[in-house]
Amino acid sequence: MRHPRRSLLAALLGLTLASTMIGSAQARDPKELVIGTSAGPYADQVRLGIKPILERQGYKVKLVEFNDYIQPNFVLAEGALDANVFQHIIYLTRFAEQHKLALAELVKIPTAPIAIYSHKHTSLDAVRPGTTVALPNDPTNQARALVMLDQLGWIKLKPGIDPIKASEKDVAANLRQIKLLPLEAAQLPRSLQDADYAFVNGNFTLASGLKLRDALRRETISPSYANLVAVRSADREKPFARDIAAAYRSREFLEVTNRLFADYAKTDYQLALVKSAK
Repeated sequence: MRHPRRSLLAALLGLTLASTMIGSAQARDPKELVIGTSAGPYADQVRLGIKPILERQGYKVKLVEFNDYIQPNFVLAEGALDANVFQHIIYLTRFAEQHKLALAELVKIPTAPIAIYSHKHTSLDAVRPGTTVALPNDPTNQARALVMLDQLGWIKLKPGIDPIKASEKDVAANLRQIKLLPLEAAQLPRSLQDADYAFVNGNFTLASGLKLRDALRRETISPSYANLVAVRSADREKPFARDIAAAYRSREFLEVTNRLFADYAKTDYQLALVKSAK
C-alpha cells in the first residue's frame, strides 16, 4: 500500500472495532449474520435485497457500514464480520496477500462502474492544456482511470503494460497536457467543486448524490472489477455463506436489481436468469 502508517492505524482501528462492536465471534448465534459494506449503494443492496431474503430463512442480519477500503477486511479476518461487500477481486487478492489474511471471494454482485464526471463541463470535448483531472490514488482503481484516459486519447500508456497494474509511471505521453490529481476515493465527489473532471467509483458516486446517468463516460466493467462478497476462506462452504450466495443469485434479488439498481452492470448469473425468462 502507499501509506503503511495509515494501513497500520486502520488495522488497529479494525481490531478495536472487532473487539467492541459485537464481541467474540464464537459467542454469537450461528443464525446471526454481521455484514460489512461501504456506505452507499452496496449497503442498500444488502438492506433492500439480501437482508429480507435471509431473514425469511431465520437469520438476524446486522449491517455495519465503513467509510474506507481498509477496515472491512481486517474486521472480517478477525471474525467480527461474517462477510463484507465493497471490493473487487484484484483489490481483495492484493490486500489479503499483503496483510496475510485468509479471505476469499464468495459471489460477485451487480456493480456500479467507475466513471468520469464534471460540474464545470457538459462534454469531454472541453479538455484543454492544464485541464485538471482527479482520479483515485489507490493502485487498482487508478489503473482503471488511466486506462479510460488512454481510451479517450488524453494520455498514452506505455505499450505492453498490464492494464490492471497501470500507474502514473506508465504514462508514456500526456497528449492533452492534463494535470492529474490523485486523491482518496472518498474525496473524489467533493473534488468536482474544483477539478475540471473527476473519476469516481460507483459506490461513492451514489453515496454523494451523483447519478450514474450523469457520467460523461462510464467504463465497461470486466470480471476483474466486478464487486464481490468476501468471506473468510474457511467459511466459504458453511451454510450461512451458501445462503448469502443463493440470495444474490435469486430471481427475487434480480427483481430488486432491475427496480432499484438498473444502471449497474449485472452479473453473469443474473444475465443467465434474464435470458432464461425470455
